[in-house]
Amino acid sequence: MTLTAAQTVAALATIAGSDNVVGDPAKMGAWLYEPRKRFHQSAAAVVTPPTVEAVQAVLRWANENGTGIIAQGGNTGLVGAQVPLSGNEVILSLARLDRIRSIDTAAGVMTAEAGVILENAHKAAEAEGSMFPLWLASQGSARIGGVLSSNAGGVNVLAYGNARELTMGVEAVLADGRLYRGLNALKKDNTGYDLKDLLVGAEGTLGIITAASLKIYPLPEDYETALVNIASPEAALELFQLMRQRAGARLNAFELIPWIGLDIQMRHGMLDRDPTASASPWYALIELSRMAGTAPGALQSSLEAAFDAALISDATIAESLADRTRMWAFREQMSECQSREGASIKHDVSVPIAAVPALIGQGVTAAETLVPGIRPVPFGHMGDGNIHFNFSMPVGADPKAFMAEFDEAVHAVIYDVVLKLGGSVSAEHGIGQLKVDLLRQVKDPVALDMMRAIKTALDPKGILNPGKMLRSVP
Repeated sequence: MTLTAAQTVAALATIAGSDNVVGDPAKMGAWLYEPRKRFHQSAAAVVTPPTVEAVQAVLRWANENGTGIIAQGGNTGLVGAQVPLSGNEVILSLARLDRIRSIDTAAGVMTAEAGVILENAHKAAEAEGSMFPLWLASQGSARIGGVLSSNAGGVNVLAYGNARELTMGVEAVLADGRLYRGLNALKKDNTGYDLKDLLVGAEGTLGIITAASLKIYPLPEDYETALVNIASPEAALELFQLMRQRAGARLNAFELIPWIGLDIQMRHGMLDRDPTASASPWYALIELSRMAGTAPGALQSSLEAAFDAALISDATIAESLADRTRMWAFREQMSECQSREGASIKHDVSVPIAAVPALIGQGVTAAETLVPGIRPVPFGHMGDGNIHFNFSMPVGADPKAFMAEFDEAVHAVIYDVVLKLGGSVSAEHGIGQLKVDLLRQVKDPVALDMMRAIKTALDPKGILNPGKMLRSVP
């Protein structure tokens, strides 16, 4: 029998304490409104367990009563995985599990609970002379559990990998309340299936991550950062290859940004001054790390080689922390700036790195043919093939009419280009509720069968984030 909201709140108050339960929909806003405001349903309740044992108790109760549980971190996800779908689920916030349990710099491991804010994880590692290298625009509010559950990427994937590659082990509560104790710091552990890799990126559909052992690295002595002018994505690809040959593992980031992004930010006063050397159709934001004992100047010598090869026409190298901060603000504000120009259609896609120019060229042509006057704003992680292929509405268009008429059509033509190039329709944002139907269309049927089998085995009653990633369990 389905419990009423009042019964749910009363039961959760008994389990987790009344101070850790929110039952009034008017007070749930912070947990219900996701960043893009595409999905909005109420919830039966919000529970904020103070301990791992309380999380276990909530899951045991939910499993017995068939109540859907949505794990939530900082509520920064962009595909609706962390918010309700039907309105009768319980949101389980991990915010109160926010301790750094240990840091072992010799082993290169930090153990952090799921509610630790990503920026605080950075600070904790840096206090010990180390670095946790996963950097996101939302790092001031994103939490470790959500970052891992979505297998987040960010700007340092090129050098350090995404969230899955930075995770050595996890602790997680399963659907029936059992605790998987998978925290370890072993670089080699060949004792069966890598269960950690199942839970990372599962968007809370297989278990609720409560803590993780994370890789940390020696803190660089300094960074060398530059914004360079390039003529095209084809030139960017050649420049990336040159930088990788010359800098190797020191190349942390290689981000591609179009001129329109600078134009929008300057017109709307989002930058205190232009961080570029001069006007250019495209820019590349390049950053190298410099470890203790290594001489500076590697970036400048690489850029001189790029000038000689006619790959770049101008450049500005950061001479201060303020310069570096401004350059990164230019990149990190690319998503936000598009909201200043009205409605936009967004894609988080990836292709083989060598295919990035073809993706942009073919995608722009297809979208402009479909919607005359549409403004392409493709940007992102050139170094790992992940492009945020966005489109702002034509100047003067009606936002609602633009989205109603062209949203699905533009998605269709861009995804067609992506798939023909051997790419993925979700590079780093995940599936959530936004791309459930799309996943069924593009994923190999055998892979979907395997995913459903795993889901059924670990969550037979389908209580963990119901309707997300896989619409239903067989």
